[in-house]
Amino acid sequence: MQILILNHNIIWSGGTFFRAYHFSRQLVRRGHNVTLITTSRENRMRACESVAHGVRMIESPDLLWGRARTGWDLWNTLRRIMFAGRRRYDLIHVFDSRPAAVLPGLWHRWRYGTRLIIDWADWWGRGGTNSERPGRLLNLAVAPIETFFEEAFRPSANANTVISRALHRRALSLGVRREAVMHLVQGCDVEGIRPLEQAEVRRRLGLSEKTMVIGHVGILLPRDADFLFSAHAVVHKERPDSQLLLMGRCGYDVSRFSGEGRSWFKTGEVSYERLNEYLAACDVLLVPLSDTVANRARWPSRANDYLAAGRPVVVTRVGDLADLIEASGAGVVTYPTTEQFACGVLGLLENRELRLACGRRARSVAKTTLAWPRVTEALEKFYQTVL
Repeated sequence: MQILILNHNIIWSGGTFFRAYHFSRQLVRRGHNVTLITTSRENRMRACESVAHGVRMIESPDLLWGRARTGWDLWNTLRRIMFAGRRRYDLIHVFDSRPAAVLPGLWHRWRYGTRLIIDWADWWGRGGTNSERPGRLLNLAVAPIETFFEEAFRPSANANTVISRALHRRALSLGVRREAVMHLVQGCDVEGIRPLEQAEVRRRLGLSEKTMVIGHVGILLPRDADFLFSAHAVVHKERPDSQLLLMGRCGYDVSRFSGEGRSWFKTGEVSYERLNEYLAACDVLLVPLSDTVANRARWPSRANDYLAAGRPVVVTRVGDLADLIEASGAGVVTYPTTEQFACGVLGLLENRELRLACGRRARSVAKTTLAWPRVTEALEKFYQTVL
């Protein structure tokens, strides 16, 4: 098949970009020709092209900056429409429905009759992620536009893929036909992220072997940040030898959180290879989801890296991830309260054998149920049905 995949994120940034990229990479391995259009990190006027693991990568220029450089730019949208119109595709898969992603897909379908699928990986509008971010006035102004693009085009698409049960229900409530919705989970990159010997990576990173390291990867929304640091304060009081390690971009100013003896530290943005080392250095990895609309609909992709790294996970009973962790025994599931979450972390810190057992189960889930080749095989079958 000739497949066009459209994504609004800046290239090599954002969970939805990696979701689109890994599906593209696996589809190429299965013999398909895949073009992935995403947003350039810096270019404002010209597009650039490259190839990554057989995927044709097009970086579309964008005139905006910051949070606005996420699929809202008219110039970005027009350049994609011009590029997409140069050839026919058998199928177009849009990864989230920001204008720069969904409008070129809709235009191509109108011109050529191409089958169009829209992926849904986050609940943005109607009290979702948009309302959780800092900047209340800006969020109020953006919310109606966000909600419109999130909802308006899904019923008319040939099919939808959704990352969670909550988004599945929401798609049906919008009038999407049940047979035209696929629950498409997030895969694990077991090649790029793998278990490493902890003592060795700690020596390379300059971390003490005597410290109990509790890790978190990626962006924190304000309520989740408050929840995480409140729970860590309880853990650190009981286990002064513990430290919280924040890996990657936090997306939120965490400098206001203090602790005795500097009980936490952050790495800043790191390479994928270095991220693997930091994950291996951790004793326990955290998914601190407070009970919000956005979190109930989200699949936190950081958890896939945790599982691939073979480390035990502590997650709150919010959203779909908790069911997987509980059923597989890959970690501990708690209620979304400070005391319960801290208790779950302490239980793992105090039981080395349990940590090792959970880590083995985590890696097993990553290599089987959530392996990218297996998840992509199911997507390929859905493509055939849509065609």
